[in-house]
Amino acid sequence: MSGAVPSGFLALPSVDATLAREVQEGLDQVEKVLREAVAASDPMLTEAATHLLSAGGKRFRATLVLLAAHFGDPTAPDLVRAAAVVELTHVATLYHDDVMDEAELRRGEPSANQVWGNTVAILTGDYVFARASEMLADLGTEAVRLQARTFGRLVQGQILETSGPREGTDPLEHYLQVIADKTASLIASSAEFGATFGKAEPEITETITRACDALGMAFQLSDDILDVASETAESGKVPGTDLREGVLTLPMFYAQRSTDPADARLQSLLGRPLDDAETDEALRLLRAHPAMDRARESLRVWADRARAELATLPEGAPRTAFEALCDYVVERSG
Repeated sequence: MSGAVPSGFLALPSVDATLAREVQEGLDQVEKVLREAVAASDPMLTEAATHLLSAGGKRFRATLVLLAAHFGDPTAPDLVRAAAVVELTHVATLYHDDVMDEAELRRGEPSANQVWGNTVAILTGDYVFARASEMLADLGTEAVRLQARTFGRLVQGQILETSGPREGTDPLEHYLQVIADKTASLIASSAEFGATFGKAEPEITETITRACDALGMAFQLSDDILDVASETAESGKVPGTDLREGVLTLPMFYAQRSTDPADARLQSLLGRPLDDAETDEALRLLRAHPAMDRARESLRVWADRARAELATLPEGAPRTAFEALCDYVVERSG
């Protein structure tokens, strides 16, 4: 029996203790593979490539790979490497995202572009993705195809976010499509990797993939709500970052659509860069606005979609753990 100590949602009392320890033990192995994968002959490249890994992170996607495998054979030999591939792909996108967003922090630490500049950050992201692709090649043609399809959606989501909604497109629908491509696609693929390499039945693989697609939507909405609601940098960035940068997220879209004249001041602060005083004012107004409750209800709708899919899976510890994860994603947003 593993002596690994579960963390995050794995430590919830509703998650089977043996299952949690087994998944955590797998995550410990994934961590070792991640470090080995990005090691380079050049010390500076190794430092840059391990920068975000060393900053921590929830290893959420790797957890999904290992957890989904419990619907089949969780001891399958390729699972740890598959989980590492998914996590490296995610980390590679973060290097690029931070350059495009001109981010100063990532996971509570200075972003790579702040430390080494944009060029090195972009190339480091390329290097990490190349290492993931090299590992992926050993997992077979279907794994390569799935990864390529997912990476295409990740890039599409970034382009959609950068270009903004086309004329005549509902900005809220555009925002949700960006989330579907940039976040939910890789979370769904994580579950598909786990179930596939765990040799689960095809219908179970399809169901857990659909469930995690909805869960991925909920996960990002939860992060966006936390950016407003949190009093601390628990999401890995300073609260109010989206507001400060003029980035619209779900609570802001709902506040924008209010017809109450009392909301005019808040609406004037949304969708444009703010100084510190304006950010503080916008946070105060938005936290007290009904848009926050409406955003949380939308979050619950996506989590309930995931639960509806999970309810069709065989009863047991893996299903219960995924259901606990749905609760965790909702509850973390307050």
